[in-house]
Amino acid sequence: MSAAQLLRHSRKLRSLQNAVDCERSSLVRYFSSSSGSFIVKENGLGKRTGGTRLSKHSQPAKELETFSVGVNRSYTWTRASNSRIPSAVSSLNGSFSCGQVASARPFSSSADLPPHQEIGMPSLSPTMTEGNIAKWLKKEGDKVSPGEVLCEVETDKATVEMECMEEGYLAKIIHGDGAKEIKVGEIIAVTVEEEGDIEKFKDYKPSSSAEPAAPTESKAQPEPSPPKVDEKEASKTPEPKAPKIEEASQSGDRIFASPLARKLAEDNNVPLSSVKGTGPDGRILKADIEDYLAKGGHKEAFAAPGLGYVDIPNAQIRKVTANRLLASKQTIPHYYLTVDARVDKLVKLRGELNPLQDASGGKKISINDLVIKAAALALRKVPQCNSSWMNDFIRQYHNVNINVAVQTEHGLFVPVIRDADKKGLGTIAEEVKQLAQKARDNSLKPADYEGGTFTVSNLGGPFGIKQFCAIINPPQSAILAIGSAEKRVIPGSADGQYEFGSFMSATLSCDHRVIDGAIGAEFLKAFKGYIENPTSMLL
Repeated sequence: MSAAQLLRHSRKLRSLQNAVDCERSSLVRYFSSSSGSFIVKENGLGKRTGGTRLSKHSQPAKELETFSVGVNRSYTWTRASNSRIPSAVSSLNGSFSCGQVASARPFSSSADLPPHQEIGMPSLSPTMTEGNIAKWLKKEGDKVSPGEVLCEVETDKATVEMECMEEGYLAKIIHGDGAKEIKVGEIIAVTVEEEGDIEKFKDYKPSSSAEPAAPTESKAQPEPSPPKVDEKEASKTPEPKAPKIEEASQSGDRIFASPLARKLAEDNNVPLSSVKGTGPDGRILKADIEDYLAKGGHKEAFAAPGLGYVDIPNAQIRKVTANRLLASKQTIPHYYLTVDARVDKLVKLRGELNPLQDASGGKKISINDLVIKAAALALRKVPQCNSSWMNDFIRQYHNVNINVAVQTEHGLFVPVIRDADKKGLGTIAEEVKQLAQKARDNSLKPADYEGGTFTVSNLGGPFGIKQFCAIINPPQSAILAIGSAEKRVIPGSADGQYEFGSFMSATLSCDHRVIDGAIGAEFLKAFKGYIENPTSMLL
């Protein structure tokens, strides 16, 4: 059935206002799923249809027949030239569900711009809402191919390489090196298919998808009553704050600013037009608003007279760590249990195993590696400590994945050792050293730190801290803090005799919603047993 026949025989489509009889079907090319809207190419000009996100299809590139129906916005019906893809209607005001349709590359809605793809800030971790551009590895005009690294993105947990998904040319970089606080989905670059199209994007600036949608709706449904209500409300409503006036006043001279900058300006009644942006393409950043306020004398009171200081900007990882730890202390009822374990046998076992590691070319086993193994086996004995609070229930994990705290110049990282209870000491030692080096190089991938169920933090060996209480890493319910080993005089086997022994302090921070005091004590008892009799870990 052709597109015209479908229009004539469907009641719903026939009753729609402004229906377009499209005898001549358009061609839509299949591109990657990175685009969020479906694009129709009519009469040689590109036109964006709808704003609906369509699902990705794994079939190769195919030609699709389409027609557009204009009610509020455009919609598409597609039929694959190859019968393996069924026909589908995409989002007719919610009346039709999105079928197995191909996603398409966005084309320009303006006739003076060639077909292009807008690349948005990706979500590179489950908790990521915004990111920073560490540096671009490609420059404007470079040819890019699938799998090549475009730039390094600083997420809320690490710096991650962002790869190119399609072949083309990098026409425009919207946010350059060092750009901060870019929201997920915000456009950071534009690519084109043809090298000759690069120059046409020299002065390109992305427009918000929400702004062109408003006039389209008002033109498509010209009802007399809503505009009158809007006018009355506009006359009765008091004058809004300065930033909002500027944003809505002139769409052609839109002021670009980061969300944090807009919020700070709104809270302090600062007109964005009076602030000079120092970000890419004159974008106003949070620091620009703070500088503007500082020049007005608002921040002078915070600095004592004659006191020299320097303001160090916080990296994204430090901001996220601060927020998570603050939320942990505010929302999790912590309590702490401490035990002293004798480590003489542990040190002796390590001294026996390391020569074997050296002979086989393996990494040396550290005390911390033995602690990780002992904690993992103790969690297998007391699985209640390997759990998370989920409000309506407690989730107990079958896998024992141990996060290991690593301090670097970039901040605190917690890479994960997966299934640590099932791995040998040599494997644990190898993985810990590799992940610690990745953390220092700021090159951890999300898979390197996500999915932990328990955390171990050791300040004893590296720093000589005797004992400390660590903050729980949500959504986990416990963290083990390891102190340094110290020699003590203890009673000997016979009366009047004394001997020396090395003891290590271990403090367990527990979430009282999940772990009762007796359960926490049971875990420390099992942990102490493995530390004081380390050969039992090898069984």
